[in-house]
Amino acid sequence: MSKRHPIIAVTGSSGAGTTTTGQIFNRMFASEGLNAAMVSGDSFHRYNREQMARLAAKGQFGERNHFALAANHIDKLEALFYDYGHTGNGRYRQYVHDEDRELLAAGHKPGTFTPWGPLPPETDLLFYEGLHGGVVSESFNIAQYVDLLIGVVPIVNLEWIQKIHRDTHKRGYSQEAVVETIINRMDDYVHDIVPQFSHTHINFQRIPLVDTSNPFVVRDVPTEDESMLVIRFREPSEVDFPYLLQVIANSSLSRHDTLVIPGTKMALAMDLLVRPMVQRLMARKPFA
Repeated sequence: MSKRHPIIAVTGSSGAGTTTTGQIFNRMFASEGLNAAMVSGDSFHRYNREQMARLAAKGQFGERNHFALAANHIDKLEALFYDYGHTGNGRYRQYVHDEDRELLAAGHKPGTFTPWGPLPPETDLLFYEGLHGGVVSESFNIAQYVDLLIGVVPIVNLEWIQKIHRDTHKRGYSQEAVVETIINRMDDYVHDIVPQFSHTHINFQRIPLVDTSNPFVVRDVPTEDESMLVIRFREPSEVDFPYLLQVIANSSLSRHDTLVIPGTKMALAMDLLVRPMVQRLMARKPFA
């Protein structure tokens, strides 16, 4: 049975900026009149918040580390991608965040999951944002089902700074606890997260232009104004680099497959680069 229904996935680690990228896609889908099935990688975690806390109290960091494939329902994610690509349907659930007013109003507890159920009917495409949209391992091959796979990858020092700032300022953790978490999940980061960025069609990597040599003492997250974006394409022959260099001010090429732009131009670049790809995916979709 041939694949008929498009899947777009944005993959990146915690604090990398995949959520912001998802918001850009949401606006893009709305302006294109597309009804997307929105799926979050958080909903495929194996443990809820209370279970994670109990495991952490026992020192079982590997078991509760969301980076690790074993701590996620990767089999269910792969089944969803396969089913949606071939039928336009599939099963998923939602993770209930503290700010999810609609789910909270429906009686769901923060830090838990909704029951597994079917995707909304009659969607035009599936959009995934999370940790494991490009996994290829001995047991799983998620990437093969994704029509457009995008990596959002700050350099690791910036990623750590963003996580430390978010978890201490917004989630109430001590800096020592956040640093311990970073250290305990490093092996899974290296083996389960990083390899995905070799399978992406496009990578967006934010590079700070300020000193982040010791991310554990930096007080402020470098701003977009203090950053550049390095954008790498798997198929550079399909990219109109002269046009992009003309319309994105202060952009340049660092390699034949790599565009460098100001950090403030993320949304513009995403629109210029990705919107035509989405349009082509939808044009190839057989509606009959």
